[in-house]
Amino acid sequence: MQDQHPRRLLPPAAIAGFVAFLVATGSGMAWWTWKNHTATTPPNALEHAQPKDSGSVGAADDPTQAANQPATVAPVTVDKTLQVYWLKATDNKIQLVPQPVKLTSTSTPEGLLETAMKQLVAGPPQTDLSSTIPVGTQLLDLSVKADGVHINLSRQFTTGGGSVSMEGRLAQVLYTATSLNPDAAVWLSVEGKPLQTLGGEGLVVEQPVTRKQFTKDFPL
Repeated sequence: MQDQHPRRLLPPAAIAGFVAFLVATGSGMAWWTWKNHTATTPPNALEHAQPKDSGSVGAADDPTQAANQPATVAPVTVDKTLQVYWLKATDNKIQLVPQPVKLTSTSTPEGLLETAMKQLVAGPPQTDLSSTIPVGTQLLDLSVKADGVHINLSRQFTTGGGSVSMEGRLAQVLYTATSLNPDAAVWLSVEGKPLQTLGGEGLVVEQPVTRKQFTKDFPL
């Protein structure tokens, strides 16, 4: 993808004003970066429980009783850690702060990313972290395809805020969606339509969005 748009450098006064707003409302801003910790489910997802030798005659010692006992199985779960990134203002600068989210699941990559994205749009769990994703934004759909991660958000995602807010929410979604693969491409839609511009100031959104391109177009 060629860089057809000049980089946008926000004046210090704009950043200082935005930071002052966060401090006044008791919120911080945090950029986030996701670390991919993939784990694969073992080939044998189920294991037969072995009877213990209690020293007395029981089902394990009596073939007749053992034949009538149902097989006991135990599901094997896999721990996966994703990163959700929030925004935080520190020393008149906007910083990305990743927060790990540990999931114990045998779910698919789509299921894991969907869980992380729902936590993202729900808002930060700590008061010192912040999010520029508007309240009420919903994840309508998420799918992982050969060409990248496809995300469909509700219309609230495009409402309110200036350029700093728009860049912040775009980065939050991008980095969360690529937590399992930082090099993955993300295709963003709002109410089923591809997102082309974001906000009243018309922040141009190149599709697909990647971490590399975002960092190039919107340097911190």
